[in-house]
Amino acid sequence: MKTAGAESVAGGLPAQAGSAPGAPAPWLDKVFCEDALEGLQRIPDGTIDLILTDPPYNLGKDYGNGSDQQSEEAFLAWTERWIDAALPKLKDNGSLYIFTTWRYSPEIFVMLKRRMTMLNEIVWDRRVPSMGGSVRSYSSVHDTVGFFVRGRQYYFDLDAVRIPYDAATKKARSRSIFVGAKWLEQGYNPKDVWSVSRLHRQHAERVDHPTQKPLEIIERMVKASCPPGGVVLDPFMGSGTTAVAARNTGRHFTGFELNPDYCRIATERLAPPSAQLSPAAAETPRSDPTARARTAVRAKTPGSDPGLSAPKPVKRKRKQPSITETTE
Repeated sequence: MKTAGAESVAGGLPAQAGSAPGAPAPWLDKVFCEDALEGLQRIPDGTIDLILTDPPYNLGKDYGNGSDQQSEEAFLAWTERWIDAALPKLKDNGSLYIFTTWRYSPEIFVMLKRRMTMLNEIVWDRRVPSMGGSVRSYSSVHDTVGFFVRGRQYYFDLDAVRIPYDAATKKARSRSIFVGAKWLEQGYNPKDVWSVSRLHRQHAERVDHPTQKPLEIIERMVKASCPPGGVVLDPFMGSGTTAVAARNTGRHFTGFELNPDYCRIATERLAPPSAQLSPAAAETPRSDPTARARTAVRAKTPGSDPGLSAPKPVKRKRKQPSITETTE
């Protein structure tokens, strides 16, 4: 089932204010190596179909820039600033997915519910073994994802993300009352608990980023909530998974990443096979000596950069037959 309200970008690229009619927007299909609060100013309001982002969790992790160690008050104030800068970019029928942690999801969800309508709290079960953790609390093995929409006519294509029935289920439900039913032929609606294995070090999809998300999850969100040819915005691109998912599914992308190392990784992932890294893949203001200092307002980062040299290859360990991994 597909619902759509406001006009969406399909095929042609949206023109930015001041550019020639029909000219490609200079911010489209690029990942800018800069602070999102600054970069969002280059994107016109009302041009984005979907905001999909995995911002810093403020858990004190090492992302190579010391940016994940703010006080709770400073972190929530910064979160509200980037939310207020990003939401005007959405179309009237636009949506938002945000990854977060149980530590801050209540505050962030309330923050967003004052501005949007919340449809789902999705639990990503990372399928990790129940080992380690505190002896005085339960082990945390999931991420929380909030799904928000801007208006009643939000775009959502259920058919694009239906999960096929297995042979036994389809046979059991193949009674005459169900024959010809669209929901039976194409599969069922995904539930709000998604069991998808995290990317282990040996996974073919894995790159050198500590919190990389599986393409399977991101592509599901893109296909459901952004029309083909539409535009996906990720203010915290990290290793560029959102951009790769958008490209793989026939959508446009734009976004920002402050960490130059992750920008390089994203650029490499977006480059055609056996192609040289191209400056068109990402843009970065290389002469900014304060970039690392300014990352103190950011945390979990995803990104891409253009003209920088390719990242060092990640050393792969021989695969161990331990945890079952989901095929992407």
